[in-house]
Amino acid sequence: MNAHTDALVVEHLVKEYRVHRTVFRAVDDVSFRISRGSTFGLVGESGSGKSTIARCALNLIEPTSGFSLIDGEDPARLRSRALRRLRARTGIVFQNPKAALNPRLRIRDSIAEPLRTHTSLTSTEVGERVASLLDEVGLSMTHADRLPHQLSGGQAQRAGVARAIATEPELVVLDEPTSALDVSVQAQVLNLLQRLKGERGLSYLLISHDLDVVRYMSDEAGVMRQGRMVESGRADVVLTAPSHEYTQQLLAAMPATPGAAASIPGGEERSILL
Repeated sequence: MNAHTDALVVEHLVKEYRVHRTVFRAVDDVSFRISRGSTFGLVGESGSGKSTIARCALNLIEPTSGFSLIDGEDPARLRSRALRRLRARTGIVFQNPKAALNPRLRIRDSIAEPLRTHTSLTSTEVGERVASLLDEVGLSMTHADRLPHQLSGGQAQRAGVARAIATEPELVVLDEPTSALDVSVQAQVLNLLQRLKGERGLSYLLISHDLDVVRYMSDEAGVMRQGRMVESGRADVVLTAPSHEYTQQLLAAMPATPGAAASIPGGEERSILL
């Protein structure tokens, strides 16, 4: 690991799709960086290019132009073995936790899968790591032998988080991690993610359409509109006193709903609107 690099650097990223004879630019010249141990939140309406940026950044899809660096390495330039090692240092938490987990695999096997793929741990060691991960995300071994449909949404997302951090990644993409959950468990999952960030020194790329979630979770934020980043900077500034008209419109359109209490490690209490 190169301690002098950012966790993620995205430079002049462009992604185009050809639809019949028309070229659609889903991502248009986007640049940002995530320093180690921090969270960058991408916020914007559905279809604004947020998830496409994340997939290009991880080289899950190939950008049209521009590049990304993960821990100083360009995944697009790595051969298969080196790319596999780099992939082990990244994780993803998906929007729909039950759909993201293999419906035919027990929870213990879903969490063990990346360990078997990316590490040389023995079967006994994998089992011990799975038990430790379940405990770390607030699940017990009674959940280990269940299938995804036998878990609640919050439990399934906790299992998804355990799977995402199984190989001890440095960078984790959070793709709308709470949007499919009941309001009553959203704050619990956000607090879990914040705790893991502090304990493990994780860096997050957070994707959300919820400005309050991004404000609560993020150190820096970027506002997306039709593939372009129209504003970026410190999250508390961008999402409290924005300079761009579009961000101002997003804030003005937010419903005034009661907040759900979200406790931060260390005993501080903050209120987030969910």
